[in-house]
Amino acid sequence: MTGVLHTWGQSLCQHVHLHCLVPGGALADDGTWVPARGSSLFPVRALSRHFRARFVNALRSAAQAGELTGLDPGAVSTLLDALMAEEWVVFAKPCRAHTESVIGYLARYTRRIAISNARILGLDDDQVSLRYRDCRDGEHKTLTLDAPELIRCFLLHVLPKGLVRVRHDGLLANRCRVQRLAQIRKLLAAPPPEPEPEQDHEPEPGWPCPVCQRARMRPVRRISAGRAALGCAPYR
Repeated sequence: MTGVLHTWGQSLCQHVHLHCLVPGGALADDGTWVPARGSSLFPVRALSRHFRARFVNALRSAAQAGELTGLDPGAVSTLLDALMAEEWVVFAKPCRAHTESVIGYLARYTRRIAISNARILGLDDDQVSLRYRDCRDGEHKTLTLDAPELIRCFLLHVLPKGLVRVRHDGLLANRCRVQRLAQIRKLLAAPPPEPEPEQDHEPEPGWPCPVCQRARMRPVRRISAGRAALGCAPYR
């Protein structure tokens, strides 16, 4: 599968969940292709309960090993017992049609971060107004935050060192993807994908990032000398 970690909601809240693209079948030990029996590779209800058990068991093991510092062991055990009593939601939907739109939807989460410049409506003194969509009624609304609170909410979605946003596992793992996909195409009598035509890409305007040397930096706002003298940190 390909899994993409998504940590934010429209209002910059911490909403941690995974979007996963899972093939509708699997390679058996004898090298044959076994398609899914229904609309999904695994029964959704069984997958939900299995995921709940594995997740809670990992937290319980971490608590017993003393890795959850600052928490009362008794309170952790009580909380985990309550989590096991709740039904967990694992949503699965077949996408045998409209595959390009599904992949495009997933791809947007691989490059975007919690908020884009287009959603920022205005900056008034130390307050920032931004547009968001309320998932409860689907309406677009305006949220105003103090600048320090906006920065705090944004930094909630900067991943810790060593944690990546996109992972490829199983058939799509980097070490075996080329061989496995060729094997599956042969089993399914599917033609290989057509190579994309080479295009001459002009470099994007701006300056290369001094850290990764790949991304391009561009000016978004000029700060006057007066504001800089008040203690505003310089932009990078």
